[in-house]
Amino acid sequence: MDSTQRFSARVEAYVKYRPGYPAAMLDYLATDLAMGPNASVADIGAGTGILTALLAPRVKTLWAVEPNPDMRGAAERLLAGAGNVHWLGGSAEATGIATGTLDLVTVAQAFHWFDRAAFKQECRRVLKPGGSVALIWNDRQTDTDFLKAYEAGLRAYSGDYEEVNHRNLDDADFAAFFEGAYRLERFPNRQLFDLAGVMGRLNSSSYAPAIGTPAYEQLAALIQREFERWAQDGQIAFNYQTLVYSGRV
Repeated sequence: MDSTQRFSARVEAYVKYRPGYPAAMLDYLATDLAMGPNASVADIGAGTGILTALLAPRVKTLWAVEPNPDMRGAAERLLAGAGNVHWLGGSAEATGIATGTLDLVTVAQAFHWFDRAAFKQECRRVLKPGGSVALIWNDRQTDTDFLKAYEAGLRAYSGDYEEVNHRNLDDADFAAFFEGAYRLERFPNRQLFDLAGVMGRLNSSSYAPAIGTPAYEQLAALIQREFERWAQDGQIAFNYQTLVYSGRV
């Protein structure tokens, strides 16, 4: 499947159940990566606008690039009142942004889908001299019994979880993308869900089995069983480390 279309059937779940990003991470972008009130920033692979909505109040001009029309439409509705956000249907490799205009490029939950060499060239084209790129993921932890079971369920019942996991990237990939040294900063992040929320979080993931398939039914049964075993006050915590890889290209 074309990676830009993988989430078309999951837009509603993505909007409702994907995690946001911690304020400490946004402060880091401002203090360490020049994302100040006069900055011009592009959010590439903006999706449904989860990060875009957090960046918009902090910068002067924000370009949001998202090739999937369903996700982009959801983001445009979310940010309809933000006059400083400009939407583009381009790709990471051909954004449509003017040359040499950006102070910072952000990518949240999407870099592992890109043609990395072509995206690097595009970043070089659109960034001002000295501009930076920040590659961001909410990395779900396996630090509780429920989250260990959830991870094991994904590995057992998702056909392509291993193939599309962002954790397939390693130091060599980041060293090849960035020029010179790059930084990795970590910020704690968390969501609390009831059982319906856990299932919504599952269904927001491109690698989740399709609803109604035997694999989905087996995974759903596992999740319900583990939820009933480990929930406290009817809720389960999803713990994340928000990872920010940053540097120049």
